[in-house]
Amino acid sequence: MPAPRRAGPGQGQTPSPRRGVTTLADGLWVALGLVLGADATLVQIVGLSLRVSLSACLVGALLGLGLGAALAVLRFPGHGAVVVVVNTLLALPSVVVGLLVYLLLSRSGPLGAWGLLFTPPAMVVAQSLLVLPLVAALARRLVLDALREGGEQLRALGAGRLLSGLLMLLHQRWGVLTIVLTAFGRAISEVGAVMVVGGNMAGYTRVMTTAIALETSKGDLPLALGLGLVLLGLVGVLNLAIAALPGGRRRHAEGLA
Repeated sequence: MPAPRRAGPGQGQTPSPRRGVTTLADGLWVALGLVLGADATLVQIVGLSLRVSLSACLVGALLGLGLGAALAVLRFPGHGAVVVVVNTLLALPSVVVGLLVYLLLSRSGPLGAWGLLFTPPAMVVAQSLLVLPLVAALARRLVLDALREGGEQLRALGAGRLLSGLLMLLHQRWGVLTIVLTAFGRAISEVGAVMVVGGNMAGYTRVMTTAIALETSKGDLPLALGLGLVLLGLVGVLNLAIAALPGGRRRHAEGLA
């Protein structure tokens, strides 16, 4: 099966008649029509965004939860430095992550032979690296707080440190779900890293955030607004889901603080 042609940003699409829309009211009206009518381009972009972000969230959550639990219960030389690094990476700009992944996956990079650059898997790698420190930092705090309440009972039953941390993650499953939902919200709204490693190719690596930036620059405001409405809707649903969890609103606010 021939590989899809990799067009540059802005290529691969014919001029859209929607570009004549200039007012906000008209743009919102047309955008709403695109969303309710399940426009093919919009559905394709949203579908790819969900697949990439869900995959990245799964990978980042599995690694981040384990790392966070380990940092909460284990003590080793350099432990404090590792915690500082994880907390520092929370503020790492997404374009820097994209640059690092680009260097790793480029032809001259150590993983260049895999041919992943400018593909959806490369975008998954970039988003996974973005959400991993977020999950690890929040999971560490969750386990530490849980151990203060029930750590003595586990130690009395003979549970080791690492097992205690993992059991606390299982016990605090609603808190873990809150962390995972927060990580997904971080991944789905990311633009810089996926733009660098994905190339924003039409029908292949174009996701909601990169499409919004591109369509706005092209003047196709209804499609950009339609994607923005979908993105806002997803983020709103995530916030409602977090608030609906037992203690979810409190844990979410404390984690972000």
